[in-house]
Amino acid sequence: MRILICTGIFPPDIGGPAQYAKAIAEEFSKRGIDVQVITYADFAISKSKILISKQILNPKFQIIFISKILPKGIRHLLYFLELIPFVLKTDLIIALDTFSVGFPTVLAGKIFGKKTILRVGGDFLWETCVEKTGNLMTLKDFYAEMPRLTLKQRLIYFLQKFALRNCAALGFSTTWQKEIFEKNYKLNPKKSFIIENYYGEKIDSSEPKEKNFIFAGRPLKLKNINLLKEIFHELGKEKFDVQLEIIENAPYEELMEKIKKCYAVILPSISDISPNFILDAIRANKPFILTKETGLYDKLKGAGIFVDPFNKNDIKEKILLLADDKNYKEYKEKVKNFNFTHSWEEIANEFLEIYKKL
Repeated sequence: MRILICTGIFPPDIGGPAQYAKAIAEEFSKRGIDVQVITYADFAISKSKILISKQILNPKFQIIFISKILPKGIRHLLYFLELIPFVLKTDLIIALDTFSVGFPTVLAGKIFGKKTILRVGGDFLWETCVEKTGNLMTLKDFYAEMPRLTLKQRLIYFLQKFALRNCAALGFSTTWQKEIFEKNYKLNPKKSFIIENYYGEKIDSSEPKEKNFIFAGRPLKLKNINLLKEIFHELGKEKFDVQLEIIENAPYEELMEKIKKCYAVILPSISDISPNFILDAIRANKPFILTKETGLYDKLKGAGIFVDPFNKNDIKEKILLLADDKNYKEYKEKVKNFNFTHSWEEIANEFLEIYKKL
């Protein structure tokens, strides 16, 4: 069998999709499946082909890098052209976003009669609109009210809709987003499936030396970071013994070391579909504060603290709640008792089970 994995980022790039692409490529490769990965990367030449390094347990797959230095549109066209010889030889295509690789991948699959599973774990259109306008709308409200879109945003919407409607199957990370997208993009529920994110086994961590709350992620407006900074600034002036540590662009291994040593983690985003940052904190038995506008609410509501991302007082009170030693022990025990796992082996199996149904 041959599988083509299309992703916008891949290690050493930082981010959940990069780790996801690497992990499922390794998992498929370990089974003797012929795997190719096509991705974007930061370098000055237009194309480079390399074999994956020693980090892979079973180095049988190839990565093709398309330069991010190229202008938008041109690099997407090059991505599409690079896909063609691999699409012709592959049995299954897995695309890991809906726009930057989703559209060219689904288009290539449709032209050449190949099945594409499109994994949906984010929303480029919503993120783009929030970042451009500063209008902090939740994901649900964005689609319920649909603000006036610019020409560029309308193009993104059209291309994203094409990818969602024309792939062979959709793999959503949460039912929450699945329902929002099915309603607003008028998708066929029969081709929508849930493939949850990776929930790993518990790992060792250390007792915190201070009450430091870690925020990790891209510095986007939808992450609500300015409000979070304001809250911790006020708490400092009020002499509360809590600190905010912001981590941006840290390699995954470095971030995990920070999580293992911290007091708690916090992510009060306007919406956050299925943040891996929180799942990594749970692995390390670290209490967390998370926006209630998330696809993980039903899964994790018994394990952590949830906040209204628009309610400053609510976020502030929940930080102080967790800063109390008695409450901290209680929530640490709740996280410790959350033992659900979802391995990369299971994720790979779910992709293959969907493929069998196509």
